[in-house]
Amino acid sequence: MDNVNFFHARIRPTLRVLKQAKRNQPISTHLPARAARNILTQWRGIDLSEQERARTDSTLTAACVTPGLVKRLRLEQRRSEAEIAKVWNELIDPTVTAHAQPTGIHKGTLFVNVDSNVWLSEILRYRRHEILQRLQHAFGSVLIARISFRVG
Repeated sequence: MDNVNFFHARIRPTLRVLKQAKRNQPISTHLPARAARNILTQWRGIDLSEQERARTDSTLTAACVTPGLVKRLRLEQRRSEAEIAKVWNELIDPTVTAHAQPTGIHKGTLFVNVDSNVWLSEILRYRRHEILQRLQHAFGSVLIARISFRVG
């Protein structure tokens, strides 16, 4: 058998199998890297692989961090509260807005502070349903289901 036929018959299939095996191995089981770690461990006399893994870069992208940050800071709720306060002054009668301002929203209840007992009774008796209907028309009945007025 001449050299060319020997190469094609014996060595080439072996090289093909080795290349495929190398492609299928994950990086962590790559033999030269593992051998290098073992040699360094023997030379140092101590295994530092845990410390080396701990020092690897564990940064997160802004896309990973942003949703959790928005939820933790309650930015969506604060944005809706600011929008309600802005629309409040446009939808509600100016005489009422001079004495009553929204302070927050929690589980569908809009909390409104009124500056005196006189205005509290005025709003509760005559204007409560009108205010609720206007706000529900603007924001939906899911966001604002009830209104709670209090002196404050």
